[in-house]
Amino acid sequence: MSEPRIITGLSEIADAYDAVLCDAWGVIHNGRELFPGAAEATSMFRAERGPLVILTNAPRPSSVIPAQLDRLGLPRDAWDAIVTSGDATTEVIREMSDKTFFRIGPSKDDDLFRAIDVKLAGADEADAIFCSGLDDDQTETPEDYRGLLEPLARRGLPMVCANPDIVVKYGDKLIYCAGAIGQLYEELGGKVILGGKPHAPIYELAKQRMREITGKVPERILVIGDGLGTDVKGANDQGLDCLFVADGIFAEEARANGSLSASKLAAALEENGVHAEYAMDTLAW
Repeated sequence: MSEPRIITGLSEIADAYDAVLCDAWGVIHNGRELFPGAAEATSMFRAERGPLVILTNAPRPSSVIPAQLDRLGLPRDAWDAIVTSGDATTEVIREMSDKTFFRIGPSKDDDLFRAIDVKLAGADEADAIFCSGLDDDQTETPEDYRGLLEPLARRGLPMVCANPDIVVKYGDKLIYCAGAIGQLYEELGGKVILGGKPHAPIYELAKQRMREITGKVPERILVIGDGLGTDVKGANDQGLDCLFVADGIFAEEARANGSLSASKLAAALEENGVHAEYAMDTLAW
């Protein structure tokens, strides 16, 4: 597998693209603060080239994300639209409107459940599961849910997972996401249904937003992300070029002696069965 081209700024390749799908957590911010240079890079691409859609696996409706980005200091002129895994999951749930769901997830995801108006029931009465995350992602691990999930898997209840991410980096700490619970549920023999990255529904919504912004779906779209199994695989599956950013959860796999290594990253990409056209340490213009 060929090594990705290492670049130091998005401006080096911006002329080759008409639009960007950019991950948020791990590329623009770490959950606590913006990464230096990310705001300039996104704002400049949007000003000089075309629309920039933030594509995030956040298990919440996109309507709540702008306020979160505001608090982190990302200017509104840095993006044109936001599409979330929560949005994509909403479409999946609507196709299962005959189901009654057992909820797994924290109160901070209440907006998602209200937006979908999903029918909820206890574990014994439900005929499906809706998982948005761990109740306490600061202290819990998926293993804390094994005893709850085992009987549900034996009953054959499908699980809709609102966030395919396994982990994200919160500050300097890795925390588990809904995808980790989904992964355990599959190991127990359960069926998991996903709409976020790398799965097609979230990309179809993103292209729809671009069509609303520009009147058409741009032909040359660049995907920017830090997740090998989500951002990079999603780009590959969609036939889109990808810029890998090493600020996120795969920083260790991409760096040697503290610097981004094309050969080391290429090995990690090959191990995960994906490829990226470009790579950079941190998002910058």
